[in-house]
Amino acid sequence: MINKPAGKAATSTPCRVTVCRGCCCGDAAKIPGVDHAGQIPRLRAALDGAAPVRASECLDVCDQANVVVVQPSPAGRAAGGRPVWLGLVNDDDALADIAAWIRAGGPGLAEPPGVLDLYAITVSRRVREGLEG
Repeated sequence: MINKPAGKAATSTPCRVTVCRGCCCGDAAKIPGVDHAGQIPRLRAALDGAAPVRASECLDVCDQANVVVVQPSPAGRAAGGRPVWLGLVNDDDALADIAAWIRAGGPGLAEPPGVLDLYAITVSRRVREGLEG
């Protein structure tokens, strides 16, 4: 069962967000028409301090650029939440949906908006462990 926290104070340690900025993610030649440089600042602003956002080198799922990984908070993990990998995150509507979900608690604590199902990707264990380990 997913419990929705009342707000930012509901979890002491927030989710963590990783945005790929390696060889293909963030590359205007691969994905033209996207303000790649502004994507991370816009996500941070939409999160309004609810979770830290970090950039990572290549996460090795280049065919899904731009990739965002949402790791659950400790409370979310205890409730069964696992990291959620999202691909093709190339518009501000997707960033807003991701931010709203994280502000509601993220993996394990809040159901993601249904539209995020369109962005969810499955990656190999090797790739997952590279980020988590």
